[in-house]
Amino acid sequence: METALSDIPLLSVMTFFPLLGALCIFFIAKFTRLKTDASKVIALTVSFVTFLLALAVFFVFDNTNPAFQLVERASWLPSFNAEYIRGIDGISLWFVMITAIITPIAILNSFGSIKKNIHEFMIAVLILETMMIGTFTSLDLVLFYVFFEGVLIPMFLIIGIWGGEKRIYATYKFFLYTLLGSLLMLVAVLYIAVAFNTTDMMQLIEQGVPIDAAIWIWLAFFASFAVKTPMFPFHTWLSYAHVEAPTTGSVLLAGILLKMGAYGFIRISLQMLPEAGMLFAPMMIVLSIIAIIYASFVAFAQTDMKKLIAYSSVAHMGFVTLGLFSMNEQGLDGAMFVILSHSFVSAALFMGVGVAYDRLHTREIARFGGMASNMPQYAMFFMIFTLAAVGLPGTSGFTGEFLSLLGAYKANIWIAVFAGLGIILGAVYMLSLYRRLFFGKQDKEDVSKMPDLSVRESLCFAPLAVLVFWIGLYPSTFSNQYSATMKTILERLVQ
Repeated sequence: METALSDIPLLSVMTFFPLLGALCIFFIAKFTRLKTDASKVIALTVSFVTFLLALAVFFVFDNTNPAFQLVERASWLPSFNAEYIRGIDGISLWFVMITAIITPIAILNSFGSIKKNIHEFMIAVLILETMMIGTFTSLDLVLFYVFFEGVLIPMFLIIGIWGGEKRIYATYKFFLYTLLGSLLMLVAVLYIAVAFNTTDMMQLIEQGVPIDAAIWIWLAFFASFAVKTPMFPFHTWLSYAHVEAPTTGSVLLAGILLKMGAYGFIRISLQMLPEAGMLFAPMMIVLSIIAIIYASFVAFAQTDMKKLIAYSSVAHMGFVTLGLFSMNEQGLDGAMFVILSHSFVSAALFMGVGVAYDRLHTREIARFGGMASNMPQYAMFFMIFTLAAVGLPGTSGFTGEFLSLLGAYKANIWIAVFAGLGIILGAVYMLSLYRRLFFGKQDKEDVSKMPDLSVRESLCFAPLAVLVFWIGLYPSTFSNQYSATMKTILERLVQ
């Protein structure tokens, strides 16, 4: 289904509606005595309406059509051969839905923890949502780059203003890592614009890129996507960013921002540059296995629960790249399910850390213990997401990790053996974390007085718990949306 901008540009409306909400908060707060509670309500309402717009996109999307749909095209930078092109396929549809689901939950979660500059915080989160949705729906490389890099500014502010004691160091490390990687991507985009006289992704996918040029273009994009994913050894910024970010920042970072790198690998490294993707697949598999095993050992050694979950994200994203570059149907399916699962599970686990931190103002695992007795609802939700993280059958984690391992096994049995070790290690550190937090003797008076979840906190956890079981028990309802698109990508890879 193709629409002109003069009709109903649904993707553009969905993308820029959060930005409109941010502008409303800014001008109302500037020229009136807008109370902080009002800016919270506006931000939550705007993000919820954006979710409804994403649902509209979801329901008009034809999952039997592998082509890009709802395409919007307008003249933008004619002298640079760049156009304003928007569109979605079965892959980007789910990345948009992840963004639309997690953002209002993150905003609601922030109500209890963000105490200063609340107007500005809500503005930053809404701008961030616009940039993330824009990234997942851009079909012009210049436009993609603008949105992809635009994410840096609001996240830089979220960590730098509302973060912890070492927030400045964490912010600059996050900014410099991602910026340096993206500069190479910019060089590649400029080269494509000059050499191929277009930056239209659909045209580049259709006509193909000669292998000699594709190799260098692939490496340039890899530098940016590997940092965002984050892959070993480009991951060192992540733990600092997570630890110092406010809870809402960590939720958005783990739930959505890390998926931008994975999306780039799918859309550009595999779909646009399939021959180069095949060539570099062995390197990507080796780096993925190292990330899975290394990050698991590092996670187990952590005493800060937020840092532990941050390193678990590196391991889980290793399963994403492992599945993608196994170059078979099961691996690609597994990568998509790990992306879906990790988005919701990691967001929930970081919110869980925030619950404990808001009450005791520490993240040291040793300071807790026995919380199941006085916080049963909290213990229940944390258990659901812990078991999903370790891949318990019936949860979202099992679907993704099983298919990723199956894809790795079809590529090479030893790849599956080493990756399987990561699943075992993941169970060790996550179950150990749960035991130390919720079981054992409760001999700390301040811990025993911690109240259970509030209604607001339960409302944040509940939809994510539903999604964890929905993906685990009825995975076809998710894979049906992208299977036609994934089939065309796979056909190009195995030609």
